[in-house]
Amino acid sequence: MCFALDGGIWLHRHRHEGEPMVHLVSADREGLLALGEALGFNAAALQYKALKDPRTGTRVPAWHWDVWGARLGRLVPTPSSPAPASAL
Repeated sequence: MCFALDGGIWLHRHRHEGEPMVHLVSADREGLLALGEALGFNAAALQYKALKDPRTGTRVPAWHWDVWGARLGRLVPTPSSPAPASAL
């Protein structure tokens, strides 16, 4: 999470109602919008949620994309960094 708060893009894997889902999270809104455009995401779906920085305890403005279902297929691992299917 600290990586995202520092402006990187964090792929946070989890499950929602038993279905695989990820959040793409960052404090860099423009970076997330650029990634979303490259992945064909609707900019209106970008969500704001301030996150508490564990290093300082302060809230930091952050945004995320919810990615599930067919959109998960757009996040294909590269050969240099494969992710096991069970991780999604």
